[in-house]
Amino acid sequence: MCGRYTITVTLEELMLHYWVAESGIPYQQPKYNVAPGQMIPAIINDGEKNKLGELKWGLVPSWAESVKLGSKMLNARSETVWDKPAFRNLMSRKRCIIPADGFYEWQRLADNRKQPMRIVRRDRQLFSMAGLYDTWTSPDGLKLSTCTILTTTPNELMAPIHDRMPVILQREDEAAWLDRSIRDPEALNRLLRPFPSGQLEAYPVAAGVGSVKKDDADCIAPLLSSG
Repeated sequence: MCGRYTITVTLEELMLHYWVAESGIPYQQPKYNVAPGQMIPAIINDGEKNKLGELKWGLVPSWAESVKLGSKMLNARSETVWDKPAFRNLMSRKRCIIPADGFYEWQRLADNRKQPMRIVRRDRQLFSMAGLYDTWTSPDGLKLSTCTILTTTPNELMAPIHDRMPVILQREDEAAWLDRSIRDPEALNRLLRPFPSGQLEAYPVAAGVGSVKKDDADCIAPLLSSG
C-alpha cells in the first residue's frame, strides 16, 4: 500500500508543473510525513482546465452511510478497480493526481525489524500519483471531498521492500489521466503500470518517520550507517 509520502515543493512549483492558473490552496508548506486522514494537495480537471485544491486522504464514496469508511479506503488496487462499486464509476469521471516528491515504505529485515525507506525519483523531481476522488454529503448538508491513491505491483526496486507501490504516472500521461473525456478502460489501464525502477531510488531514513506527529526535514534525511 501507500500510507505515507512527502510533498516539499512550493506552491509555485505545483502550479507551474500542472499548468494551474489559480489555486484553491492559499499557501503550501513543505510536508515531510503526509499521513492518512490529512488534507492533501490534489489536481483535478473540470473539463476545461486543471485545478489545484485539497482533498482528504481516505475515500468516502458519495453513497457511504458515514465518513468512517474513509479509513479503509486509503488505496485502491489498480488491477481490480473496475470491479469494485466504490471505484468503478470514479474511474470514468473522477480521476485526480496526488503530487509527491517521495513516498515511504517499511522494509522487513532479516532480524524481523522494519526499516523505513524513502523512495524518490533519481532526479529528485516532482511526480504524480494516480488517484480517484468523490464528494460525500452528510445528512445536515456538510460536503466532504476525499481521495484514494491507486497502487500496482512493485517494480524491481520496490519488490524487496514491499509487495505494492503507488501508481506513478509518466509526465506525458498526466493530461490523459485527468481528461474526463477518456473513459475507455483499456486506454486508462495502460497508464496504471509500475514506474520504471531505473528512474527511482530508495534510501533508509530514521524510525521517527513512523510517528504521524513528526513532520520536519529530519524525516527525509538519509540514515547514516553506523558501520
